[in-house]
Amino acid sequence: MQSHIGQMKECDWEAVRSIYEEGIATGKATIETETPGWEEWDGSHLNSCRLLARVEGKVVGWAALSLVLTRCAYSGVAGVSVYVAASARGQGIGVTLLRALIEESERAGIWTLQARIFPENVASVVLHESCGFRTVGVRERLGKLNGVWRDVVLMERRSKVVGL
Repeated sequence: MQSHIGQMKECDWEAVRSIYEEGIATGKATIETETPGWEEWDGSHLNSCRLLARVEGKVVGWAALSLVLTRCAYSGVAGVSVYVAASARGQGIGVTLLRALIEESERAGIWTLQARIFPENVASVVLHESCGFRTVGVRERLGKLNGVWRDVVLMERRSKVVGL
Protein backbone atom coordinates (compact mmCIF):
# COMPACT_ATOMS: atom_id res chain seq x y z
CA MET A 1 0.00 0.00 0.00
CA GLN A 2 1.58 3.28 -1.12
CA SER A 3 0.99 6.06 1.37
CA HIS A 4 1.60 9.78 1.24
CA ILE A 5 2.86 11.48 4.40
CA GLY A 6 1.83 15.08 5.01
CA GLN A 7 1.25 17.60 7.75
CA MET A 8 -1.80 17.28 9.97
CA LYS A 9 -4.12 20.28 10.08
CA GLU A 10 -7.12 21.11 12.24
CA CYS A 11 -9.43 20.23 9.35
CA ASP A 12 -8.10 16.63 9.60
CA TRP A 13 -9.26 16.27 13.21
CA GLU A 14 -12.37 14.16 12.51
CA ALA A 15 -10.31 11.52 10.69
CA VAL A 16 -7.59 11.65 13.35
CA ARG A 17 -10.15 11.30 16.13
CA SER A 18 -11.81 8.35 14.40
CA ILE A 19 -8.50 6.48 14.16
CA TYR A 20 -7.69 7.39 17.77
CA GLU A 21 -11.09 5.97 18.83
CA GLU A 22 -10.27 2.70 17.03
CA GLY A 23 -7.03 2.53 19.03
CA ILE A 24 -8.84 3.20 22.29
CA ALA A 25 -11.35 0.44 21.48
CA THR A 26 -8.56 -2.17 21.27
CA GLY A 27 -7.66 -1.64 24.93
CA LYS A 28 -4.00 -2.02 23.92
CA ALA A 29 -3.11 1.41 22.54
CA THR A 30 -3.64 3.94 25.32
CA ILE A 31 -4.76 4.41 28.90
CA GLU A 32 -7.31 6.92 27.61
CA THR A 33 -10.93 5.83 27.42
CA GLU A 34 -12.28 8.79 25.42
CA THR A 35 -10.88 11.01 22.74
CA PRO A 36 -10.39 14.63 23.73
CA GLY A 37 -11.76 17.53 21.75
CA TRP A 38 -9.56 19.29 19.24
CA GLU A 39 -8.58 22.10 21.62
CA GLU A 40 -7.36 19.72 24.33
CA TRP A 41 -5.52 17.49 21.86
CA ASP A 42 -4.00 20.50 20.09
CA GLY A 43 -2.79 21.96 23.39
CA SER A 44 -1.05 18.76 24.44
CA HIS A 45 0.89 18.10 21.21
CA LEU A 46 3.79 19.92 19.58
CA ASN A 47 2.77 22.02 16.60
CA SER A 48 5.79 21.09 14.50
CA CYS A 49 5.54 17.29 14.56
CA ARG A 50 2.08 16.20 13.47
CA LEU A 51 1.88 13.88 10.50
CA LEU A 52 -0.81 12.06 8.53
CA ALA A 53 -0.62 9.07 6.24
CA ARG A 54 -3.04 9.07 3.32
CA VAL A 55 -3.82 6.36 0.81
CA GLU A 56 -5.82 7.45 -2.20
CA GLY A 57 -6.63 10.68 -0.34
CA LYS A 58 -8.03 8.92 2.74
CA VAL A 59 -6.38 9.40 6.14
CA VAL A 60 -5.20 5.96 7.31
CA GLY A 61 -2.85 6.92 10.13
CA TRP A 62 -1.33 9.70 12.17
CA ALA A 63 1.68 10.38 14.34
CA ALA A 64 2.43 13.26 16.68
CA LEU A 65 4.73 14.34 19.49
CA SER A 66 3.89 15.72 22.91
CA LEU A 67 6.08 17.27 25.57
CA VAL A 68 7.19 14.83 28.24
CA LEU A 69 8.55 17.40 30.68
CA THR A 70 8.01 21.15 30.77
CA ARG A 71 11.41 22.28 32.07
CA CYS A 72 13.47 24.08 29.44
CA ALA A 73 16.38 21.66 29.91
CA TYR A 74 14.15 18.86 28.60
CA SER A 75 12.82 20.73 25.58
CA GLY A 76 14.37 18.15 23.27
CA VAL A 77 12.50 15.23 24.81
CA ALA A 78 9.10 14.29 23.39
CA GLY A 79 6.53 11.53 23.65
CA VAL A 80 5.52 9.59 20.55
CA SER A 81 1.99 8.69 19.43
CA VAL A 82 1.45 6.57 16.32
CA TYR A 83 -2.01 5.31 15.32
CA VAL A 84 -3.06 3.39 12.21
CA ALA A 85 -6.64 2.78 11.07
CA ALA A 86 -7.79 -0.80 11.62
CA SER A 87 -8.32 -1.19 7.86
CA ALA A 88 -4.68 -0.28 7.15
CA ARG A 89 -2.80 -2.17 9.88
CA GLY A 90 -0.06 -4.57 8.87
CA GLN A 91 0.65 -2.75 5.61
CA GLY A 92 3.71 -0.66 6.57
CA ILE A 93 1.82 2.55 7.40
CA GLY A 94 3.09 2.62 10.99
CA VAL A 95 6.75 2.27 10.07
CA THR A 96 6.42 4.89 7.32
CA LEU A 97 4.80 7.31 9.77
CA LEU A 98 7.29 6.66 12.57
CA ARG A 99 10.31 7.08 10.29
CA ALA A 100 8.88 10.36 8.98
CA LEU A 101 8.14 11.50 12.55
CA ILE A 102 11.74 10.78 13.56
CA GLU A 103 13.02 12.90 10.67
CA GLU A 104 10.58 15.68 11.51
CA SER A 105 11.54 15.55 15.19
CA GLU A 106 15.23 15.94 14.40
CA ARG A 107 14.49 18.96 12.19
CA ALA A 108 12.65 20.40 15.22
CA GLY A 109 15.66 19.84 17.51
CA ILE A 110 14.30 16.85 19.44
CA TRP A 111 17.09 14.61 20.75
CA THR A 112 15.11 11.95 22.62
CA LEU A 113 11.83 10.31 21.67
CA GLN A 114 9.93 8.31 24.29
CA ALA A 115 7.19 5.77 23.73
CA ARG A 116 5.01 4.26 26.44
CA ILE A 117 3.51 0.97 25.24
CA PHE A 118 1.43 -1.72 26.92
CA PRO A 119 3.53 -4.94 26.97
CA GLU A 120 0.84 -6.91 25.15
CA ASN A 121 0.92 -4.46 22.23
CA VAL A 122 3.66 -6.52 20.59
CA ALA A 123 3.14 -4.95 17.16
CA SER A 124 3.88 -1.49 18.58
CA VAL A 125 6.95 -2.69 20.48
CA VAL A 126 8.30 -4.34 17.31
CA LEU A 127 7.50 -1.22 15.26
CA HIS A 128 9.44 1.01 17.63
CA GLU A 129 12.37 -1.41 17.83
CA SER A 130 12.55 -1.46 14.02
CA CYS A 131 12.95 2.32 14.07
CA GLY A 132 15.81 2.37 16.58
CA PHE A 133 13.95 2.52 19.90
CA ARG A 134 15.25 0.48 22.82
CA THR A 135 13.45 -0.69 25.93
CA VAL A 136 14.49 1.36 28.95
CA GLY A 137 12.33 -0.58 31.39
CA VAL A 138 8.85 -1.54 32.45
CA ARG A 139 6.88 0.81 34.67
CA GLU A 140 4.70 -1.48 36.73
CA ARG A 141 1.13 -0.60 37.63
CA LEU A 142 1.55 2.85 36.11
CA GLY A 143 -2.13 3.51 35.60
CA LYS A 144 -5.56 1.94 35.64
CA LEU A 145 -7.60 1.20 32.55
CA ASN A 146 -11.18 0.20 33.26
CA GLY A 147 -10.25 -0.53 36.87
CA VAL A 148 -7.28 -2.78 35.99
CA TRP A 149 -3.69 -1.78 36.79
CA ARG A 150 -1.56 -1.64 33.63
CA ASP A 151 2.18 -1.95 33.15
CA VAL A 152 3.86 0.19 30.51
CA VAL A 153 7.04 -0.53 28.55
CA LEU A 154 9.12 2.64 28.34
CA MET A 155 11.09 2.85 25.10
CA GLU A 156 13.34 5.60 23.83
CA ARG A 157 15.29 6.60 20.76
CA ARG A 158 18.24 8.96 21.00
CA SER A 159 18.97 11.02 17.90
CA LYS A 160 22.25 10.41 16.15
CA VAL A 161 22.27 13.99 14.80
CA VAL A 162 20.69 16.21 17.48
CA GLY A 163 22.15 16.79 20.95
CA LEU A 164 25.53 15.23 20.35
